[in-house]
Parts: sequence; structure tokens; C-alpha cells
Amino acid sequence: MKNKNDIISALFSCPKCKSDMYVSEDGKSAYCRGERRHCFDFSSDGYLSMHGTGGDSKEAVLARREFLGKGYYKKMAEAICLALEKYSLPTEAVIIDAGCGEGYYTSLLSERADMTVGFDLSKYACSSGAKAARREKKENLLYTTASVFELPIKSGAADALFNIFAPCAEQEYSRVLKRGGFLFVVGAGKNHLMGLKRVLYDEQYENGERADLPKNMKKTETVIVSDTVRVENQKDILSLFSMTPYYWRTSEADKEKLLALDSLETEIEFEINIYQNN
Repeated sequence: MKNKNDIISALFSCPKCKSDMYVSEDGKSAYCRGERRHCFDFSSDGYLSMHGTGGDSKEAVLARREFLGKGYYKKMAEAICLALEKYSLPTEAVIIDAGCGEGYYTSLLSERADMTVGFDLSKYACSSGAKAARREKKENLLYTTASVFELPIKSGAADALFNIFAPCAEQEYSRVLKRGGFLFVVGAGKNHLMGLKRVLYDEQYENGERADLPKNMKKTETVIVSDTVRVENQKDILSLFSMTPYYWRTSEADKEKLLALDSLETEIEFEINIYQNN
């Protein structure tokens, strides 16, 4: 099993000058051997910091970790792993999770690859994922702060790339994937969280198709995952709400409706769109 030194030297390129990357002798930083020798530090939690501030807050990351950790989206996690197993990867597979959040799905994917890297803008998300990876002794898993539109990864390095409820950057993902590699784009299905919307809004509409789905890659299939879940308490309901775009689009008056609930039953529906890189 590979460790962070192997991951950096095999996969990473400097985000500033595109030179190869290496880990320092003391293991505290990664650097390139370009003309200016750019250097990036590992945090005390174990993630590699290659981007400035941005992304989800500490509170949002904690809410997502607690919600997902209770298994409400377990059916989707299982479906993602089954979809990956269907597309046989090489023995020493490399998986990238672009927009990984706190790492709930990334951790599961890392059990099916030789090297896995999760990228997210939020240092709080990467910190949470890195702490969990350290507890679970997953040396083949590395979290890094970076934009999904500018991944510090060598061209053609990845066998599979996952994009789960994050912006889809087709051109960048095509660059990072090997020829024939697979891209898994996961988003909301038509009826996702309809039960939540029935509480919040007088009129409810089905979710439309994502506007950022790849246009130039070969689509192999779409997997629909549907279920009904019962969210058991108000804290979990509010955590779920904070994970959605409705959190930013809903009036304070409508948000108050959730405070009257002790539980919530809602449909969940996910689309896993799978593409092969040309």
C-alpha cells in the first residue's frame, strides 16, 4: 500500500510551475524542483495545503459529517461503490475525488484503490477527512486543498475520478484521467428531497438536469438510486437542510417551518452519470 510520499511523487505536479513534486525529508512539506522551488505545507492534521481559504465552513463540515455518519445516504454510498466495481480498474488503481467534502465517500473509495486523493477548497473539510484517515490508518489516502478546476495532478494520472455534488469541470477532469479512464458525476435526481421541499414550499418542482454534465466524453450509463429515509430528529433535519442549495435560497419565514418538526420523511434520489475519457 502506498503512503503520502508515494502519492506525491507519483501523481502531483506543482500548481504554480507544473514541475514534479516531492516530500521533504522531515515529511512536513511537499516541494517542486522548479526554478523557484515552490513549497506547500502539510497541516498538523495531515492534509496538504495547496490553496488559500474558501469552501465550506467548519460548522457546515461538522453538520455533514454527523449527518452522513448516521447512514442516511448509505444506499447511495453502496451504489457508488458498486458502480466502480462494475468498471474494472487496474490492480494499482488511482482514484481522485474532486470536491470531496469531509471525505465520507472518499474513504470508501480508497478501499478500492492503490492511491486515492480527495480535493476540496475547504481546509475544514480536508482537515476532517485527514483526521479520519489517520484514525483508520489509511496511508493510501491523501486530502489536499485545491480547486476542482485546477487540480495539482499530472495529466493522465487517474484511472477514475469522482465528482459528487460538486462542480463538474469536464476539461480538467479529461486532462487528469487516463485515456479510457472513467468519470463518475453524482448529483440530485428528479425527486431528491421532495419531502423536505413539501415542508418548505407551497409549490414543489422536480429537479432539472445538471447544466454542467460532460459534453465531449462518451457516456456509458446513468444509474438512478432511489429510497425513502426518515430523518429522526430536528438536529439531523437542520444538518440535512444545511447541505442543500435551498439553505441559501429559502426565506427565514420558510426556514422556521423546519423548527416545528421532530422528524422528517423524505424521498432521496441520486443520479450517477458515468463517462469514459476519450
